[in-house]
Amino acid sequence: MKTEAPSALPVAVIGAGPIGLAAAAHLAERGTPFILFEAGETVGENLAGYAHVRLFSPWRFNVDRAAVRLLEEGGWRMPKPDELPTAGEIVQHYLLPLSRTRAIAPHIRLGARVVAVSRAGYDKVKTAGRESAPYVLQVKEGGRITEYSARALVDASGTWNQPNPAGAHGLPAVGEREHAARIVYGMPDVLGSLRGRYAGRKVLVIGAGHSAAGNLLSLAALVSVEPGTRVAWAVRGQDLRRLFGGGANDGLPARGALGTQLRRLVDGGRLEVHLGFRVLRIEEQGSRLRIVADDPMLPTIEEVDEIIAATGARPDLALTKELRVRHDEWLESTEALAPLIDPNEHSCGTVRPHGHRELRHPEPGFYAIGAKSYGRAPNFLMATGYEQARSVVAALAGDLAAADKVQLELPQTGVCSTNFVVGAEAAAASACCGGPAKELAAACCALDEQKKSEGEAGCGCAAPVKPKSAEPIKARAAGGCCG
Repeated sequence: MKTEAPSALPVAVIGAGPIGLAAAAHLAERGTPFILFEAGETVGENLAGYAHVRLFSPWRFNVDRAAVRLLEEGGWRMPKPDELPTAGEIVQHYLLPLSRTRAIAPHIRLGARVVAVSRAGYDKVKTAGRESAPYVLQVKEGGRITEYSARALVDASGTWNQPNPAGAHGLPAVGEREHAARIVYGMPDVLGSLRGRYAGRKVLVIGAGHSAAGNLLSLAALVSVEPGTRVAWAVRGQDLRRLFGGGANDGLPARGALGTQLRRLVDGGRLEVHLGFRVLRIEEQGSRLRIVADDPMLPTIEEVDEIIAATGARPDLALTKELRVRHDEWLESTEALAPLIDPNEHSCGTVRPHGHRELRHPEPGFYAIGAKSYGRAPNFLMATGYEQARSVVAALAGDLAAADKVQLELPQTGVCSTNFVVGAEAAAASACCGGPAKELAAACCALDEQKKSEGEAGCGCAAPVKPKSAEPIKARAAGGCCG
């Protein structure tokens, strides 16, 4: 292990994804020595895991300014700023070229998994002199553990490799581990490399976020060419309207279009939808699976061949257990950041600009940035992580004026509720047909909700109805409310 004075040591960055590489770019630009550890054999390995997925945000929101400056020195030009890249295109056309720049390439260690961090000579309990002790990182490389020292530590390792379980209580459902071979977490390549796995089978998607929506749309496309394919959807909540989003009002049009397309699938009855379904147990049913809810009044989901659990992710906090860190008790985000990102409050996906002050921990010189800083909150955007990286690196360089000048340009969702009109139109709509729907996602207003609950199709000038707990929704086309 190196024995230099802390001031002569590099800053250690964990994770060579978009945010870790952005931190490296800012460190390089400021002339600050750094070393970048990546567990995978290439940069952007988490993104490569869903390379087929087209992102909501255009190129201009997916690149870091310092990174672009480094790239442009070598003649790189950004793709069209308003085009939507796939995750794979981000890796191929941005992260890989960035990692090969002269300012960054010599400082990356691939296949280097950081397994533990601490302060040299100090466990978590010891205080006197702690702040002047360098960080020590234990890194697994080629099957061996090597120790490195650093003056500061930036954890940009993300959460993608720590998926939440399918179970309802934050724990794996009974039988989830035993049937792991039939479960894929995240966003598998349904229409590409894994098409044979899902074609002609009954597939259950669990989750109510944008990843779940993307999976459902891919499976619906598969149904159109593989008629034997069937799709079921289990949602823990009772209301789909938040996922349907703001449609044309969304500041990210691709995200709005996703919700619109999903709503059409539901309204058209093309999905077997189970609301209020919290998975308790996954059990064998002959050669297939039966999924049991924690509510005994709900029907089981029968004859399932494959499960896609799009249930989000959580941070691995074991890495820093010997450091003095402070996390929010609920979100497991950096504590000061939690009120700004709480998904129970921030349904629009808007986040107030924040930087090193909100990201710091009691352990001086340690920061978690990127998705890991958000803990279990699912509303992280890449542009947010880039600004985090800029601010934290400025703070580490001692430039507090720049570090505190946090500026964040984020696309607004355009809506904060299920009422997708504004101004005078909103006031008029609130009185139309009894006001907005209360519960049923397929309805457009209160009167329509009542009519649909009575079995009517089309638009009853209404809104969503809560299904009977013992039956999955059989959504009908709602048509246009009030014409």
